[in-house]
Amino acid sequence: MGDKAHTHTGAAGGVAVADRPSAVRNVVLVGHSGSGKTTLVEALALTAGAVNRAGRVEDGGTVSDYDEIEHRQHRSVQLSLVPLEWGGCKINLLDTPGYADFVGELRAGLRAADAALFVVSAAQDAQSVPATTRAVWDECAAVGMPRAIVVTHLDTARTSFETMTDICGRIFGGADPDAVLPLYLPVRGPEAADGHARATGLVGLLSQRIFDYSTGERRTGAPAAGQLPLIEAARARLIEGIIAESEDETLMDRYLGGADIAVGTLTGDLEKAVARGVFHPVLAAAPAPPDGRQGLGTVELLELITGGFPSPLERAAPAVTTPGGTPRAGISCDPGGPLVAEVVKTASDPYVGRLSLVRVFSGTLRPDETVCVSGHGTEDERIGALSSPFGKRQRVLPRCVAGDLACVAKLSSAETGDTLSAKDEPLLMVPWTMPEPLLPLAVEAHGKADEDRLSHGLARLVAEDPTMRLEQNQDTRQVVLWCLGEAHADVALDRLRNRYGVRVDTVPYRVPLRETFGDPAAGRGRHVKQSGGHGQFAICEIDVEPLPPGSGIEFVDRVVGGSVPRQFVPSVEKGVRTQAAQGVTAGFPLVDIRVTLHDGKAHSVDSSDAAFQTAGALALREAAAAAVLSLLEPVAELRVTVPDEYVGPVMSDLTGRRGRVVGTEQASRGRTSVRAEVPELEIGRYAVELRSVSHGTGRFSRSYARHEAMPGPLAEKLRIRDANGA
Repeated sequence: MGDKAHTHTGAAGGVAVADRPSAVRNVVLVGHSGSGKTTLVEALALTAGAVNRAGRVEDGGTVSDYDEIEHRQHRSVQLSLVPLEWGGCKINLLDTPGYADFVGELRAGLRAADAALFVVSAAQDAQSVPATTRAVWDECAAVGMPRAIVVTHLDTARTSFETMTDICGRIFGGADPDAVLPLYLPVRGPEAADGHARATGLVGLLSQRIFDYSTGERRTGAPAAGQLPLIEAARARLIEGIIAESEDETLMDRYLGGADIAVGTLTGDLEKAVARGVFHPVLAAAPAPPDGRQGLGTVELLELITGGFPSPLERAAPAVTTPGGTPRAGISCDPGGPLVAEVVKTASDPYVGRLSLVRVFSGTLRPDETVCVSGHGTEDERIGALSSPFGKRQRVLPRCVAGDLACVAKLSSAETGDTLSAKDEPLLMVPWTMPEPLLPLAVEAHGKADEDRLSHGLARLVAEDPTMRLEQNQDTRQVVLWCLGEAHADVALDRLRNRYGVRVDTVPYRVPLRETFGDPAAGRGRHVKQSGGHGQFAICEIDVEPLPPGSGIEFVDRVVGGSVPRQFVPSVEKGVRTQAAQGVTAGFPLVDIRVTLHDGKAHSVDSSDAAFQTAGALALREAAAAAVLSLLEPVAELRVTVPDEYVGPVMSDLTGRRGRVVGTEQASRGRTSVRAEVPELEIGRYAVELRSVSHGTGRFSRSYARHEAMPGPLAEKLRIRDANGA
C-alpha cells in the first residue's frame, strides 16, 4: 500500500465485472462543498485509465456528466457512482454532495460504502471544517468504518500540507491525534512568480523513496542526501503510530529496544489498522497537469483503497428481518446466499427512464429475474437490465454479486430504502436514518395544464428523495413540500420544471390558525323563505361559551317543549359544526367552545333538515359577531442541539421569536440541547436561520405542542390580511 514502487495502466473506458466480493472496494467521498471531491474522482479516473486526458470515456461521456441541475447550479446535488478498475479490484467511488441541504445523498453513500475518504482543502483552517463533516466522521467512528483523509488544493498559494495534517489530527483524532498521520510528505519544486512552490512529488515516509509527478507520469527514485533529515521526525511518529495499533504486542518492545522494523512488516500492520478503522492515513492529491496522465498522489490513493480498505466480506450487513418484523440471521456477503439488496438511490434518466442504484449485500442479482420489493409496500417485480454507470453512460452488466453495486432499470414500484429479495423468501433490511425536512415550500400549479401533472411530479420527487416530504394540509388547503433548506427547495423546483414538465408557483406558507370565543355570547339563527310552493322555515337560539384548550366543539341539546322537533336537533348541530370548520371571520376554524341549543321554532310543512342546518350556521355567526374572538396559533416544541459556545446566541434568538426556553441539557461532549416552545409563525425558515446563528453547527427537531392565544395586535393584523385575501 502506498509506498509500492509499481504503477498500473487500466484499460481505457473499461470496468471489469466483479465476480467475487473480495475484488470489490466501495468507497464514499465525504467533504464540504468546494473541497475538490469531484475533481479528485476525475483525477483517479484518469490515472486508472477510465478516461482519457480530455476527461472523456471511450464512448464520449465524461465523469462529470451527472445531472443537468449540477451544470446549471455549478454544484453537486446528488450521489454519483464512478466505477474504476485498479490492481485487480473493482473500485466503486461514491461521490457525495458537500452542501448541507443534500445530506440525504451523503447518508445513502455511507450506506452503500465500506470505507470513507474525507476530502479537505489545504486552503481552509480548523474553524472552516464544517460541523457536518465532523459529525459524519463521528458517525463512521461509531460503526468502525475505515477512514482516510485526502488533502487537496496544494497548489493554492500560502497552503501547507503539514499544517492541514496537524489540523486533521486535532479535529478527527480527538484524544488520539497519532491515529491521524501522513504517509507521505509533498516535495515542492522551485518557487513560482507568486512566491508559491508547487508540489511536484511525494516522499514515502516508510520506504523513503521519492515519487515524482512533475512530468505527469509517476516516476520513482531515491531522495537526495539533504532530503532524508527533513522527514526523520515525521517518519518516526508514523512508525510509532502504526506500532501502537499493531496486533503484534512484541513489536513496540522491539522498536523501543532499537530493532529495525522491516518496511514490509510496517506496511502490513498499517493495512490491517486502516481496515479495522483504528488508524487513519493522510494523503495528498492534485489533478494531473494538462499534458499529464497521473495526478499527484492518485497512484498512492488507489493503492491505499485496494490494499488498505476492506472488501465487502469484512463488513457486516445491516440487520435483516422478514416483512413481518421477525429477525433473519445468517445473512452474509455470499454470492450464493439468499438475495438481499437495497435501493440506495432512485433517479430518472432521460433516455432509459427510472434508474435504481442498488447495493447487493447477499446473493447475486441477475437481469430478467422476478424479485420481491419490500419497504414502502410489498410487490413482485421483474428486474430489467443491469448496468454500471459512468456519468450519464450506462454499461450493461450480466450480473451483480454480493458486495457490488449496479443500476437497475425500470423498477416502477421501488423507492429509495426498499429491499429486493427472492420472491419465495421476501426479506426487509432495517432502513438507515434520514434527516427530517423542516423547511416548508408551499406550491400550486401555474396553470390548468399543470394541475394534472403536479401530483405525479411531486410523487416522483418524494419517491426519489426520501429527505423530501409531501403534505396536503387540510386546514390551510395548501400543497406543501418539506425540504432540508433553500438549495434543496431550488433543486425540487428545478426538477419539477425541467424533468417533469410541471410549472409551479411558490406561495407563502400558511400556518394553520384557529379561533375561539373569548367570552360567552348568544345567537339566533332565522332561515325563513317563502317563494310559492314548498318554503323553508327554521329558527334556533343558541348560547356559546369558551372551553379549555383542546376541548374541540361540544354541542348540548337543552330544548324543552318541542320548540325544535327532535329530528331537527342533529341538523342544527351539523350546521354549527360545518360553520365552525369553515370559520366565522377570516376563515380560521372555530374550536374549544360549547354550543347549547335551548330554543327555536319549526313549521309543520316548511321545516327541513337543510333549513335547520342553515339556521344553526347563522346562529353561530351571529354569536361570533357579538363576542370577542381570540385567534389561536400553533406552538411547536423545539429541541435545538448546538456546540456549547452557541447556546447563548441560540437562546437569545429563540426569545426574539416570542419563544420560551423551558430547559437545557448536555447532549454530548461539547454540545448542549436547548428545549423551547415557539409559535410556528416565527419558525417557518428556522431551518435556514439556525445555520446562520450557529455557523452551520446546529440541528433541531420540532413537534406540535398546542394552540394558544395570539397577542391582540398581531391577531388583528393577521385577520385583516386574511380577510383581504393577502
